[in-house]
Amino acid sequence: MAEIPITYALLTLGIALLCGLWPVYSKIKDDANKLKILTGIAAGIIIASALLVVIPEGYELASVDEHDTHEDESKIAGSIALVMLEVENGDINASQAIEEIETLVGGHDAHADADGHDAHDDDQGDEEESLSESVLHVIEEVEDGDINATVGLAEIEELITATHAHMEEDGHEEHTDNLLLGGAILAGFLLMLVLEGSGIGHAVHEEHHDHDQDHDHSHVHHGSAGWMLVLGLSLHAVTDGLAIGAAAASGSVAITATVALAVLIHKGPAAFSLGVFSLHERTERNESIRDVVIFSLATPVMILVSYFALENLETHLIGLAMLFSAGTFLYVATLDTLPDIHNPETGRKAMLYVLLGAAIMGIALLGMDAAGLVEHGH
Repeated sequence: MAEIPITYALLTLGIALLCGLWPVYSKIKDDANKLKILTGIAAGIIIASALLVVIPEGYELASVDEHDTHEDESKIAGSIALVMLEVENGDINASQAIEEIETLVGGHDAHADADGHDAHDDDQGDEEESLSESVLHVIEEVEDGDINATVGLAEIEELITATHAHMEEDGHEEHTDNLLLGGAILAGFLLMLVLEGSGIGHAVHEEHHDHDQDHDHSHVHHGSAGWMLVLGLSLHAVTDGLAIGAAAASGSVAITATVALAVLIHKGPAAFSLGVFSLHERTERNESIRDVVIFSLATPVMILVSYFALENLETHLIGLAMLFSAGTFLYVATLDTLPDIHNPETGRKAMLYVLLGAAIMGIALLGMDAAGLVEHGH
């Protein structure tokens, strides 16, 4: 699976370098209107990918262990309860009930073993096996003559009652778990807000357009401002890499491709804007090239670091990482478009560009789902 994150690392590096160095070497005139269109569409794609892919997938990964365990235990308890009901109705006697329960529990264990083809599945089966083993232990006592079938059924009924109580307790804790999952999204959003408020911004598009208008193309160079902008863009690029790396660590090829596509579409305009801005701010071309290279390396490096750091960790940690990156996605996409949307002259068009980008991603996801490329559940 390592070839997948490596491939996307190379793709993001190539696109960022190509788009960022294009204005540096070609001296191409920046077209603000076209850049705003691309930025708006890319923002819509980023927002849609965060809300339709990254957050749902991250939530599922972060809570899959608990939900799967509850579902499996509920199935076992429900099946045994039906056997108990047959005994109460006089349809079968205690000995027959013990035989049926042994078949149910043994068959369920065999099915679980057949499906448990990866480490995450094995971890999810721990509590389920504990319940099954407890029931089988009671059945062994009945078969060995230590207790009779009636007493065995009573003990099994107590186990089922305890299981239901445990599941109800976990249900009360679900609210806290949801707060943790939502907190991961909020943490990503607030991190970008704090960075922006600290002057480590990423809104390069507005910066260099305002610079052009204010100085009428007679440039005053501000080295510290340029470095802060490069740092801000690079930090955001790091969170892009975290999103792709976490998606790759989840093992879902389709989800990884979707997240990577959204990042790649957004990275082109960002890199191009940085290249233009750097030409305005720097005194030498080599300094502009350095800015672009630093920005271009941030995402691919983080893709590889996050993938190899997360691939052997528990599934819910991968999910939390994806939720965190979704928070950064939402902040950056919103910040990219709000200035134009609030502008009376450009607001309507800017809104339409964002909606177009969201529609493109939505249609693409529907097509992938229809083609069976999007996995449902883990």
